[in-house]
Amino acid sequence: MATHFAKQLPEAKRLRREAGAWLKELRARAGMSQIDLAGRLGLKYYTFISQVENGFGRVPTESMEAWAVALDVEPSAFARKLLAFYDPELYRLLFEVKS
Repeated sequence: MATHFAKQLPEAKRLRREAGAWLKELRARAGMSQIDLAGRLGLKYYTFISQVENGFGRVPTESMEAWAVALDVEPSAFARKLLAFYDPELYRLLFEVKS
């Protein structure tokens, strides 16, 4: 079991980096700096935005809606996309369409 977890770790890091790149793209499209986004989210430090965009952190579930609104993205679609990055197995179980 430990080796299975070890194999998942690099994949999880890669997915978090991809999520961060997607979030950075959304922020850029919205014409905001990290400081601007942090302000809209009521965060004391913009460095949290940087950590998330660089794959070292995650958007907390309880603030996904606020991030979506700040980035002008429909909240349900935003959360679904992040779930695909952050927990791909749960995403697959919830949303996989079987033909």
